[in-house]
Amino acid sequence: MDIKEASKYIGFKTKTLQKWDREGKLKPIKRTKTNRRIYNKEQLDDFLGIKNNIVRKNIIYCRVSSQSQKIDLENQKKMMQEFCIAKGLIIDELIYEIGGGLNFKRLKFLEIFKMVEKKEIKNLIIAHKDRLCRFGFEWFENFCKNHNCNIIILNAEVLSPQEEMVQDLMAIIHCFSCRLYGLRNYKKELKKHLK
Repeated sequence: MDIKEASKYIGFKTKTLQKWDREGKLKPIKRTKTNRRIYNKEQLDDFLGIKNNIVRKNIIYCRVSSQSQKIDLENQKKMMQEFCIAKGLIIDELIYEIGGGLNFKRLKFLEIFKMVEKKEIKNLIIAHKDRLCRFGFEWFENFCKNHNCNIIILNAEVLSPQEEMVQDLMAIIHCFSCRLYGLRNYKKELKKHLK
């Protein structure tokens, strides 16, 4: 593949590949008569640390915001498994966590995107867009697409811009009210210990 195809395959800009060639970090396997760089898939996979015999996984990801929603989490997991069975998808792993959709430091969430980057995930199956993240879904969807990972959404409802904005605002209010409530509890504990 030429440098443009190679840059798309590994997810870096062509200028980065040119720089790596000059630095000796990633040399092309050969050059054409017109001095164009040529790469092959095995070389790029090796550079990325991808083993050719890797079987790409189908992963279900479930999330709820708080401990009080554990029952909802169990229902979500069951519903997602039934959906995959109905679609004929063999699930390799079910990943779930409790954490806010505005928090991009969730451990399982970060683990999934490391796996996407290594091209270990074939399909990432979620119940709703907001189970993955409250904001920036399009960025994560594009990241997955660039790393040959499909996001399958069980309930891909299409909302009007107004409905979507109202849901986003409600999510922000909920998130910050929970933080405020947490601060109140912290202050109570602090006062109790100071007495």
